Formats: sequence, C-alpha cells, structure tokens
Amino acid sequence: MADDSPASHRRDPIKSSVGNVAAQRRRQNAVTVGKERRESLVRAKRLCRVGPSGDGDVPGEENDMVTDEEGFLLDAQTSSAVEDLKSAIAYQGKGAMQKRVNALRELRRLLSKSEFPPVEAALKAGAIPLLVQCLSFGSPDEQLLEAAWCLTNIAAGKPEETKALLPALPLLIAHLGEKSSLPVAEQCAWALGNVAGEGEELRNVLLSQGALPPLARMMLPNKGSTVRTAAWALSNLIKGPDPKAATELIKVDGLLDAILRHLRKSDEELATEVAWVVVYLSALSNFATGVLVKSDAILLLVERLATSNSLQLLIPVLRSLGNLVAGDSHTTSTVLIPGHEITDGVIKVLLKCLKSDHRVLKKEASWVLSNIAAGSIEHKQLIYSSEAVPLLLRLLSTAPFDIRKEVAYVLGNLCVTPTGGDGKPNLIEEHLVSLVQRGCLSGFIDLVRSADIEAARLGLQFMELVLRGMPNGDGSKLVEQEDGIDAMERYQFHENEDLRNMANGLVDKYFGENYGIDE
Repeated sequence: MADDSPASHRRDPIKSSVGNVAAQRRRQNAVTVGKERRESLVRAKRLCRVGPSGDGDVPGEENDMVTDEEGFLLDAQTSSAVEDLKSAIAYQGKGAMQKRVNALRELRRLLSKSEFPPVEAALKAGAIPLLVQCLSFGSPDEQLLEAAWCLTNIAAGKPEETKALLPALPLLIAHLGEKSSLPVAEQCAWALGNVAGEGEELRNVLLSQGALPPLARMMLPNKGSTVRTAAWALSNLIKGPDPKAATELIKVDGLLDAILRHLRKSDEELATEVAWVVVYLSALSNFATGVLVKSDAILLLVERLATSNSLQLLIPVLRSLGNLVAGDSHTTSTVLIPGHEITDGVIKVLLKCLKSDHRVLKKEASWVLSNIAAGSIEHKQLIYSSEAVPLLLRLLSTAPFDIRKEVAYVLGNLCVTPTGGDGKPNLIEEHLVSLVQRGCLSGFIDLVRSADIEAARLGLQFMELVLRGMPNGDGSKLVEQEDGIDAMERYQFHENEDLRNMANGLVDKYFGENYGIDE
C-alpha cells in the first residue's frame, strides 16, 4: 500500500525554508485523533445506557459515582446475575426463552448502572461464553438485543476487558446483516465500535473478519440512529495507521453518495459522525482523498461550516476540509480557484473560525490557511488581500503557543514561492515588507526562543527571509532591534545540528566581524 500512504501526497513545496510541514504533522496525527475527542458524544468508546429501541435504565447522577461499599454490592449482584443466566440457558422447560431474556436484562441493567460498570465481576463469573451462546442464530430479537447490549458495555471497559470479546466478534459481525432487525444490528455495531476504539490490534482483527462491508452498508439508508452508530463505528475501524481500510471503505458501492447525502441533509449529531468518517478517509488514503475532492464534499463541508455553531460538528468538518486542501495540488489548482464562489466560501468560513472563541477552531483554521498559502501565487495573494491577515497578525502575538505556530506557517508561506535552484525560496518582497512593517517579526523571534524545535526552525527560517529580503539591507537592523541576535546565539552550542548550523550561519553572515562598520 505504499502508493496510498498519506506521506506520498503531502504538499511540502518549500522544504529549505518556511515549509508546509503542518500538513505532514496533521496527517501523522490522524491515527491518534480519537484521543482528542473529549466530548462524550464522540469519545472512542461509549457506554450504552439506553438501547437502540429506546429501552433502558437511565440512571440519575447519584448512580454515576459508586462508593466502595456500593461497588462490592454491585459486583456481588453481577456475579449472581451471571449465575442466573447460566441456569436460564440450561433450563429447557416452559417459558425458557422468557427466563433467558429476563436473566440477560438483569445482567444488562447491572452493566448499565454506573459510569464504571462491574465488567470485571461479569468476566470472572464467566459471562462471555454465555453471551456468545445467546447470540446464536435463530434466537429471538429481544434475546439478541440484550446479549449484544451486555457485550457493548463490557467492550467499553479496560483494554483487557475489551479483548475478552474476541470469541463474540464473528457473531456480532454476522448480526450486522440485512436479515437482522435494525435494533439488533445497531447494537452489534455499537459493540464493534467499542472494540475498534480500543486500538490497532483489535481493529485488524475486525477487518480480517469482514466487519467493514456490513458496517458500510448500514450507512446507506436514511435511518438516523442506525447510520449514526455505524458511522461512529466505522470512524473507529478505519483510523489507521494503515490506509487500506479507508481505501476499501470509499470503494463500497453507494458509500460516497451516502456520505454526501448525510452531510447535506442530516441533523448535526448525525453529520458530526459522518464528518469524522471523512476526517479519517481524507487523512489516511490518497485514493479516498481524490474521490472526495472530485465530489461535492468540499462544497458541503463549507456549507456546514458557514451555517453551524456546534463545536462538536465544526471540529471534524474543519479538519476534513483541511485534509482535503492538504491532500494534493489538484485541490488548490483546480478546485480552490481564486475568484470562484467555492474559494470565496472557504476563505469566509475560515475567517469565521479565526474569529471564534474556541481555541481548537482557531488552530485548525490556521492550519487550513497554511496549506492554501503554500499553493500558487494567486492563492497567496487571495489570503494576503483578505481580512485574514490582520487576524493572523494579532493571533501571532496574543494567541496560545500552538496557535501561534500554526499562524506562523500561514504568514511565512505568504512570503515565499517554491524553492529556487540554489535551494532558497524565492521571496515575495511586497508581502514580506508589509508583514514585517506590521510587526510580525517579534512573533517569529519569540518562536526562536521557544523549546519547540519545529517552532524554532520556523522562526529562524523567517529571520533568514527578513535578513536576505528586506530592501536597503534593513533586515539586520530590524532583527537586532528585536533582540534577534541574542535569540540566535542561544543555538551556538545547541544539540540540534540543523538549528545550530542555521543560527550560527545567519549570525556569521549578517552580523559577522564587518557588521556595523559602515556606520
């Protein structure tokens, strides 16, 4: 799959100076983005308190925190419930089916009772083989649903508890099929989503057992709850690092049309889950990125950004847009054409995010702009002449460090064109002079002083542009006025050879023994 790896199409046009490694970093981080899902709606593993049918015990807040004494009691009740289930399965007399369902329901109720269910007690009592038995084909839907629900909450536990579901996976996957009722299929998808959320090892097991195609087919209808659960499970299943699953998913017949339809028409909760699928498709697979770029995906993402105020939706939508823009030069050269409506729309929604009070939105929007700014001269001029520049200049001096670093990539990319024959980028003097006159140099020198290697390199690269490119040799004076010499001399004996050579080279070249003699 080397040809489809994300590294093969990261746009990094200016490697020797202010480059676009922000896109590269984001793509590398795509496999761990699930860890950033802090909201309960989009966390990697979810406890099921209310089932697909709407049935369930919804505990009050007092039940979420369990004291030690209550915990011991809950464990004892759970062990007893597993024993009751064992007896119910063995019973063959009149009312056997209802007896099994009642025993399953009691175990499910206990496993749904608190934020930290008694999974360990259930496993020690031998719950898994019994629940697998209850998933056998021909069982009534009520029994299948309760068994799958129990397995869902066991899978939401600790890693070793999730791995205990291995014997149940083939049957959970089998019940995703069209012959299953929607509530049963959805509950099985939920359980599998929790398993996939545990990590790469279990994702690979699920993929090898064929979980992806039936989950993908569950996204095709307009069944809100079912599609939402399937999309969430799929986003866990394809999130890498191998791009093969993402490529396989986008090739499923009807999947692309379903994604576009749900992005266009769905409520925000469903659109959020679908957008996370697009995040992983566009972050991991060249093929999927190409397919999405040629569709209406960018237009729909822009529309969602423009009309929604839901942070849970805006984050994956913005990240998806950024991945697509970073995907390949085709996007910026043939889709984001200056003067076209879609391009104006992209800039407007990015400005909206830059103005937001939400830190994540500012950071993501800056990253997307850095990719556009790494494109053609026309794209650089488009951003340079927009309302984005004053916002970016303010963020460079006032925002938290991670946002300032992203902003620095945008401003740096606005000042250069792709590398010349000497390995140095060509300057856009008008942009450089204007940005420096508006006070951006101090922000870049602050980055040089940081302990972050990437940020320090970016700051040194911009200082090189100023020293080389400001008219009348004013660059040296400007850098000196901002204590830039002191910032560079910190690297005189730095352990990072690249930074040491870069800083020492600039000091020697522009502030050597002849510096200031003319004055």
